[in-house]
Amino acid sequence: MSKILLAEDDDAMRTFLSASLRRAGHDVQDFEDGEGALAALEREVFDLLLTDIVMPGIDGIELARRGAELDPAMKIVFITGFAAVALSGGAPTPAGAKVLSKPFHLRELVDEVERVMAA
Repeated sequence: MSKILLAEDDDAMRTFLSASLRRAGHDVQDFEDGEGALAALEREVFDLLLTDIVMPGIDGIELARRGAELDPAMKIVFITGFAAVALSGGAPTPAGAKVLSKPFHLRELVDEVERVMAA
């Protein structure tokens, strides 16, 4: 079981992702924005940050960068429908971060989380 922080601004998507990961046996804390997620990263240690890239306020790339500064061992997976555009903006992303492009099947998400955590 992994302790996962999920940051996703779309309510329905966040609900589905959280439920799927919990059913797979993970401990999930979910947040609707980068600000709330960053506050949690400052208080607690997580095995994995699963974050949307495009969010209002602190976006997923900035959240991941700051999270990696707080805990370099934390694994990071970006979930986005805008991967090519969002990641080409020149903002550095933490080393080893993975990208899962929307749309994806919930089983794909669980499988990717398991692969990342096993690495």
